[in-house]
Amino acid sequence: MSKTRILIAEDETNLRDVLRIQLEFAGFEVVEACDGQEALDKVEQAQPELILLDVMMPRMDGYEVCRRLRASYTTRHIPIIMLTAKTELDDKIHGLQGGANDYVTKPWEHNELMLRVRNALEWSRQQRAASPLTGLPGNISINEDIRRRLELGHPFAMLQIDIDFFKAYNDHYGYTRGDEAIKALSKILVDAARSHGDGSFVGHIGGDDFVLLTSPGVAEAVGREIIDVFNRTVASLYDLEDRERGYVEVMSRRHVPERFPLMSLTIALVSTDSTPVSHLAQLVDIAQELKTHGKGIAGSVLVGERRRYPEPAPSAEADREVA
Repeated sequence: MSKTRILIAEDETNLRDVLRIQLEFAGFEVVEACDGQEALDKVEQAQPELILLDVMMPRMDGYEVCRRLRASYTTRHIPIIMLTAKTELDDKIHGLQGGANDYVTKPWEHNELMLRVRNALEWSRQQRAASPLTGLPGNISINEDIRRRLELGHPFAMLQIDIDFFKAYNDHYGYTRGDEAIKALSKILVDAARSHGDGSFVGHIGGDDFVLLTSPGVAEAVGREIIDVFNRTVASLYDLEDRERGYVEVMSRRHVPERFPLMSLTIALVSTDSTPVSHLAQLVDIAQELKTHGKGIAGSVLVGERRRYPEPAPSAEADREVA
């Protein structure tokens, strides 16, 4: 079993060495950074499960590092414990307001630090409930992020993404190939969210269901990009024979072969700027209704609550979008 990875961002070499020794002795894997910018780089590379973050560092202080980590949906779930020699209450409040989970003043007491580390890790595991397949935040984090956005009152858009005919693909090729299809879609979603600016969030509901939260102004472009890339990717997931004939055959419960088209996407788009939403259940209900409508349309579709424009396919196999 792999060890829990912790990033230490501390510019004082002696203190960093002490922390590393203590954490490694406790059974953790340690990654080190000696300034704020290196800390950000190491987070992207190593994806630690917890960060011990010094406040006063060269190039970028801990407050700014914390702010940037919390601004990105790919890192906002990582618990952060701030380390500082300062004892003033205002400094602690500043760190906590910036998104830090906890605060430890130097010099620290070993047992207390280890307890805080383990508590933060346990809290993170419970809150994130990440998908072990994709590594994306799961239902707990998805619901929390939606509730937070609703409480803030700022308009946002939710895209609920579902793979059509995934079960047939999974039954035909097996779970290993099915997992690869899900991971391929998760990468497409993350790349699309990143390409349209900060503030987006991608979550994995489970199976072949995903959620993407973003701003209303870019939501339709994000949805169309996801469909475009998926449609170009999906053929490579099939064996040549199935790809050329455009379907797979799966035995039904009555032991009769049934034909299923190649996988496509149904994306339901709900924007709170045009559809007033007051609570999570209402948002989910609207998305579910839109998704049900989209499932009745052949090919990959983007179904929005404001307008639906079917685009005639140039051929029987081509996909079309509905927005």
